[in-house]
Amino acid sequence: MSDETERERIKDYFIAERGYWRPWTETVLETNPGFVEQYARYAGYPARTGPLSPRMVELIYVALDSSASHLFESGLQTHLKRALEVGASAADIFDVLHLVAVQGAASVCQAAGILDELAGPGDGEVAAITPALQARIDALGAAHALALAAVARMDPGYAEVLLDFVEHGRPGAGLSAAERSLVQLALHACFTAFNPEATRQVIATALSQGLARGELLQAIQLGAHLAVHGTALGANAFRAATGG
Repeated sequence: MSDETERERIKDYFIAERGYWRPWTETVLETNPGFVEQYARYAGYPARTGPLSPRMVELIYVALDSSASHLFESGLQTHLKRALEVGASAADIFDVLHLVAVQGAASVCQAAGILDELAGPGDGEVAAITPALQARIDALGAAHALALAAVARMDPGYAEVLLDFVEHGRPGAGLSAAERSLVQLALHACFTAFNPEATRQVIATALSQGLARGELLQAIQLGAHLAVHGTALGANAFRAATGG
């Protein structure tokens, strides 16, 4: 088999596994075809072998590519289009995007907890949580990885508006509670914004919702190969530097 024929085989295999072909993959194919083939096998493995539906896989990719920790527009466009093709609704998409927007609040709550612990109670700076606000926090339960106690004591107004956004910012339809847990797990477990505390809480919630270990593992695995976007950046820079 000629080198050209072999490269064509690898390109076809990559497209079948990943559903796209980009200038960066063409550049890498010319210099390191083994990378392209093995990356396709590695990156495609979770979606090909895991228990989640194609719809759920694509919704998780939408979350990961649109996350403020990644913001990978071309990947987002690819996976959003694919999600709609395999049955996701507009409400599903915007439910995912709501979870993307809530993602940052988990770290705020954790950091507020550290501040509360180290600063201690100050005169007029910390108040008891009102029964009404506590009831709202309790009603939220473990549906989101938000440790709201410290925020609610130090700035109850912030806790109120955050709860308003969490409760009323998503579309009326969309994902099930278990599906939202899968999306949140992918967001918090991804290396681009790894949050161990939030990951632990979301896994506990997801298990209580009846999700299986394999489903949760697949949601975690889908985030790893976002790292190839750094490879894509490097390949594009190489092509530009060499006049390709």
